[in-house]
Amino acid sequence: MFENLSDKLQRSFKNLRGQGSITDENISDALREIRLALLESDVNLAVVTELVEHIRARAMGSQVATALSPTEQIVKIVHDELVNVLGKDTARFQKSSQPPSVILMAGLQGSGKTTTSGKLAQWLKKAGHRPMLVSVDVYRPAAREQLAIVARSINANLYEGDIKGEPADSRLVERLAREARREAANFGCDMLIVDTAGRNHIDSELMDEMAGLKKLLSPSEILFIADAMTGQDAVNSAKAFNDRLTITGAILTKMDGDARGGAALSIRHVTGAPIKFLGTGEKPDAFEPFHPDRIVSRIMGHGDIATLLERAEERLDRGKAEQFAKKALSGDGFTLEDFRDQLRQIKKMGSMKSILKMLPSVGPFAGMQQAIDNVDEGQFTRVESIINSMTRKERLDHEIINGNRRKRIAKGSGTTVQDVNNLLRQYAQMRKVFKTMGSGGGMKAQQRMMSQMQGRQRFGR
Repeated sequence: MFENLSDKLQRSFKNLRGQGSITDENISDALREIRLALLESDVNLAVVTELVEHIRARAMGSQVATALSPTEQIVKIVHDELVNVLGKDTARFQKSSQPPSVILMAGLQGSGKTTTSGKLAQWLKKAGHRPMLVSVDVYRPAAREQLAIVARSINANLYEGDIKGEPADSRLVERLAREARREAANFGCDMLIVDTAGRNHIDSELMDEMAGLKKLLSPSEILFIADAMTGQDAVNSAKAFNDRLTITGAILTKMDGDARGGAALSIRHVTGAPIKFLGTGEKPDAFEPFHPDRIVSRIMGHGDIATLLERAEERLDRGKAEQFAKKALSGDGFTLEDFRDQLRQIKKMGSMKSILKMLPSVGPFAGMQQAIDNVDEGQFTRVESIINSMTRKERLDHEIINGNRRKRIAKGSGTTVQDVNNLLRQYAQMRKVFKTMGSGGGMKAQQRMMSQMQGRQRFGR
């Protein structure tokens, strides 16, 4: 979601290249571009104004390192100021001294509160906690049923309660919340996630109900769930909730969509509350802590290798990876079966687009970033189908795959003979590269492999 902002900032930096020093004239031109880039990315006007003025003061002040070029100076200053806006440290999760710690989920209808409640429960379970979920949205039966489905999908504790025959009002809401807290304590759950009702807009009834829950439950966290796709509307809603409830943090949802990124840069500045998590997809594990420095690194085009490595460590089988590396570097030991297994491992990390977006958009990775839009995710499935249509003997020895076998494999996988040929050719090239790396030609081989990857985002291209 930060690609547009990143691209616009990179263009503004280019205007300073070749300049001998920072002057009033060239810094004004660059700041005009930076200001426009931020506004077009839906960053709050007050945030933009303050940010630009801070950049100007630092750029023309004595803090600038004389060893850096004008472009490097501005890049560093913009990086530092964006970190200041988002917060320098990853926000910590607050817990009460007496369990269960209550987490109140706030936000408008459609912002993703229910799905996010489930994701948060899943994240807490992985961290060693025992969360319980409860929905106090008594106005929409579908909302309570949705949370029940989410809870079952992640095997989380859920308090449903009996609401039949009772009027849907704040008294019922508070009874459910009170009973859920008691149930969580009885079952030894140390966290209670309360999925609240939403509205299509801010109104006094909603705020009164939320204020009543806050008074009743004394939550350790009041998290505002913001749909990043709504831009400034999310910022305005966050401010309204904060003015009434004093939120402790925000969670941005739908970060895998076409949001322009402004909400992330604005909410903390407007409310003073940190962003704590990001929702990056529909699956329960598409949820990650918000690291300000990593997000700024993405915005600046430097990628987010740290998150990529964490994701790999969490989802990939280290033993299989080491076994694959040993086989691959031996050259001849790398089979089509190994190739297929590695494709399956990569798919565990998410879509190829999401992986590529975490790589830097500058330097040797620049060409790969430009090819993101051309990535065909379905190609992985087709390649796996082709390899699955081979016999085990063929997967272990690709040289026996003659013309007749290729026709049979293509028919069995629902592809063409050309697709099979392209895969085998690509596989043969990879074997050569790996063998060269294993025999001591590592650096040149890696450069060749990078060039091939940049030129082929699809097998056979």
